[in-house]
Amino acid sequence: MPRNILVIGAGKSTSYLLDYFLEKSDKEQLHLTIGDLRPDTISQDISNHKNCTVIKLDIQNEADRQKAIAKSDIVVSMLPAFLHSKVAVDCIALSKHLVTASYVSDELRNLDQAVKKKGLVFMNEVGLDPGIDHMSAMQIIDRIRDKGGNILLFESFCGGLVAPESDNNLWNYKFTWNPRNVVLAGQGGAAKFIQEGTYKYVPYHKLFRRTEFFDIEGYGRFEGYANRDSLNYREAYGLEDVLTLYRGTMRRTGFSKAWNMFVQLGMTDDSYTIENSKNMSYREFTNLFLPYSPTDSVELKLRHYLKIDQDDRMWEKVMELNLFDYNKTIPLVDATPAQILQHILEDSWTLADSDKDMIVMYHKFGYELNGKKLQIDANMVVTGENRTYTAMAKTVGLPVAIATLAILNKKITTPGVQIPIKKEVYEPILSELKSYDIDFKEYDVPYLGYNPNSVSNGD
Repeated sequence: MPRNILVIGAGKSTSYLLDYFLEKSDKEQLHLTIGDLRPDTISQDISNHKNCTVIKLDIQNEADRQKAIAKSDIVVSMLPAFLHSKVAVDCIALSKHLVTASYVSDELRNLDQAVKKKGLVFMNEVGLDPGIDHMSAMQIIDRIRDKGGNILLFESFCGGLVAPESDNNLWNYKFTWNPRNVVLAGQGGAAKFIQEGTYKYVPYHKLFRRTEFFDIEGYGRFEGYANRDSLNYREAYGLEDVLTLYRGTMRRTGFSKAWNMFVQLGMTDDSYTIENSKNMSYREFTNLFLPYSPTDSVELKLRHYLKIDQDDRMWEKVMELNLFDYNKTIPLVDATPAQILQHILEDSWTLADSDKDMIVMYHKFGYELNGKKLQIDANMVVTGENRTYTAMAKTVGLPVAIATLAILNKKITTPGVQIPIKKEVYEPILSELKSYDIDFKEYDVPYLGYNPNSVSNGD
């Protein structure tokens, strides 16, 4: 009798996830049902597989949703995070396990007692970031503690980037994930972290000028800017007494300084709409944010406003995006500046079919053991195959799939709404990920603590 896995949502991050289930379907006696609003977009290799059924599923249709969940043994929700709660409530009512790659929302967290009462596993944050970041960090933190060490410092950065062989623009960047999240990154409050025992706050308008730099062997130099709240996992990781705790997003050096131009202009604002946005030219959009001048061109006004010289590399990056084009127009009705900027950037930063993306994750652990201060640096680099089989899809989808099968096979049994920070969860997942070349390299390095010289405070 096959065990039924229901995957809801078959977007960009599911290529490896679906392949994993189907490759193991005979041996593990699995039947995969994929529920998606647009089933016609799912490849025939998947939809025609003998152990797979594809159905049209509108998550807002309660009857269809509950019918699909009732037929499953476990549900994998790859929907946008705000939709998980609908699925979660049904999973409790129908006694089904649930796996997601998303952050635990307050709505999900409030279901914990009901989930435990039913003896169900609701595993969340088991993708890349969040996911592999938790598991790889806790593996090293637990190992240090098992030796009697005391954690003094923890820094963690992750970035979805373009692979060197496909890196052909001046920004050294292409979209490998939801472009909207990139455009809105850092908004919604000041970034917060701890540095040498002192709380630090960085407001949004300064965020991209406060970057930390580091090198990844074989891949060169990168920069990182702080996530909105680095302290979210202080209690979960058991780091209440840590002196430095900093989590951030990784980019190639120079990206953040250039991105800051959009922030200062106001192009990343998502709080209001531009009434006449449809059919506005890119040039007209750029001019909206600049002072009026009867004589100066839009180009000259922007250079003056941002204090950019004509021979500056920053100016070359601006020009590359066609921001002054008369002929390119915006198809969006009553769009926000952020939505329009996203549309413009997608012109230049969308992966081509043969392009490869790259995931880079970097951890730094400072600790004290037997009176000595020591440091471990760990990094992971994963390169995608093409636009469909991306490193992002691989590092998000495979840990979700591995966790799902482990729950089905009763290797993960602790009930409740949770994230993968316990050894029973992270050890088997990380071990299996190694067979897919998702692995960390560790380096013992001299303890440096938090290096203030690595931070740019310029404007």
